Amino acid sequence: MISAHDLSPAQLAALLAFHGDAGVEWLLEEEPVDRFAEFEAMKAARGSGRATATSNRADASASQPAARQTAAAAPTPSRAPAPVANAPAVAIPDAQAIEEARFAAESARSLAELRVAMEGFAGCNLRNSARNLVFAEGDAASGIMIVGPMPYADDDRDGQPFAGRLGEMLTRMIAGIGLTREGVLLSNVVPWRPPGNRVPTAREADICRPFIERQIALAEPKHLLLLGNFTARFFFGGNDTIHQLRGEWRELAIGGINVPTLATLHPQDLVTAPINKRFVWQDLLAFKARIHG
Repeated sequence: MISAHDLSPAQLAALLAFHGDAGVEWLLEEEPVDRFAEFEAMKAARGSGRATATSNRADASASQPAARQTAAAAPTPSRAPAPVANAPAVAIPDAQAIEEARFAAESARSLAELRVAMEGFAGCNLRNSARNLVFAEGDAASGIMIVGPMPYADDDRDGQPFAGRLGEMLTRMIAGIGLTREGVLLSNVVPWRPPGNRVPTAREADICRPFIERQIALAEPKHLLLLGNFTARFFFGGNDTIHQLRGEWRELAIGGINVPTLATLHPQDLVTAPINKRFVWQDLLAFKARIHG
């Protein structure tokens, strides 16, 4: 096993960054520590301290003159209780958070206004752990929009959709059909990275739904490409897998417009299982034929 003492400062910093991006929150000690014994010792020490304090107060009270005891017994003006410091914030109910997201989204009249509204929205817990809001990026006037599920570690770090290795994979994917990152609009269903790259919960997806639907309505794409299992289920509904949903054109009605939509696998699926590249290539050729048809 490699010890932290064997690593250079640069190697140690890189390792800690890797663990942080992977969602690691706790590190183990090099030597085992009996936390139960520590806890029992703390309780015993705390109990001993309380007993000593009580004994000291009792002795002090017994030694006080009667006059001071009488004065202490006299009624004193009532005072309002002091406010409790650091009181926990009241959580917003799901229905209220969804309604606030819908109001914020519908109030935006442009993608720039929508971004400002999302930056000020506090109803989704994911923003508390994410580094950045990852908003749509690219050419909204292109008529082509590509939507993934959520930001990954590189996206969250850079504040851009499809950054890092997965972004490079997507760039190569669409370059094969004559498209560039700058020539399309890239976005995600959920704009904040979930801790450890976990799949967003149904509650988180419902709260973020008004934002991605408003992005689509404002951009008015002529063709929409969905990436990954979560994204396809989010828009198409049901519990089918991406292998069952991919490669079939569907009409999505969003924000008063109908958008021809095709689903395919996410770049992460190609990194995990390179055999999936053949399925994605078939889907991309179908997408190319439709946008140039």
